[in-house]
Amino acid sequence: MPRHHDLLVIGASAGGVEALKRIAAGLPRDLAAAVMITMHLRGDFRSALAQIISNAGPPPADFAGDYQRIERGRIYIAPPDHHLLVCRDTLRLGHGPRENNARPAVDPLFRSAAVCCGPHTIGLVLTGYLNDGSSGLNAIKRCGGITVVQDPEDAAFPEMPRNAIRMTNADHVVSLVKIPDLLMRLVQVPEGEPGPVPQDIRLEADIAIAGHNGTECMEELGNRSVLACPDCHGVLGKIEDGDLTRYRCHTGHAYTEEALESGLQEDVGRALGSALRALDDRIQLLREMERQARERNRDWLAEEWADRANKVEAEAVVVRQTMGRL
Repeated sequence: MPRHHDLLVIGASAGGVEALKRIAAGLPRDLAAAVMITMHLRGDFRSALAQIISNAGPPPADFAGDYQRIERGRIYIAPPDHHLLVCRDTLRLGHGPRENNARPAVDPLFRSAAVCCGPHTIGLVLTGYLNDGSSGLNAIKRCGGITVVQDPEDAAFPEMPRNAIRMTNADHVVSLVKIPDLLMRLVQVPEGEPGPVPQDIRLEADIAIAGHNGTECMEELGNRSVLACPDCHGVLGKIEDGDLTRYRCHTGHAYTEEALESGLQEDVGRALGSALRALDDRIQLLREMERQARERNRDWLAEEWADRANKVEAEAVVVRQTMGRL
């Protein structure tokens, strides 16, 4: 007897709480599938989200546990600071590198589902910023699963679903109100034809658990670039993932182009902040040296310290102006 699509993986970011509540409200308690959710979470939101979603709909929801056995009719949520991963009929919590500046991230969940359960997996990308989920949705598609994206016109934050549509030939693009009924129909669809899992998807799924990949794995996934990782400053490898260009370093941090640009901007901000603190310290020291020189009637030396302080103050003004434009 053929297996049906009994694994539903969902990715959301900004605006995701309301979207997830609407979906949970439309699902039955006896749903013939297990649901895994990754949403970008603050650490202080852990206790609230599971209760919010559980209160919204019939299926019980809770944060996932490591090595927890998967049951149909339940909703499992990635806890803060851990990637939620699927390994056959068991959940795993990975503390591997951040992807797209996030942990938990959507792509690791989607890739793990593609590797273990591709032909009977449904992947869904909801509202959010940037494009976490595009690569993972493409992995599900390549492994024989069904892909669904919320209509960007209907999303509170359309960037994430819009990028998923642009980068992936999604099977279904629907408004939020229609998603529960669509999922109910898709769960009843017999699984697709199983096939070999592409090596690149398997490698990246393993990184989320192992925590690093090394230079050999990086070179297997893509070619070295001239760019540095904003997290660890190691060399980034460039990965061509269909129409999506991504980057991953040898310690495992991964970015889409948009997420990398955002990460580099944050890196610049941190560097400028450090530079500004050092400049302010120099100004204070030079003014103190100027004061001491005047107390000792060494006006020529005081003028030299004052001149240096004035130049450093001008440099600090430029740095502050640059930070204000970031």
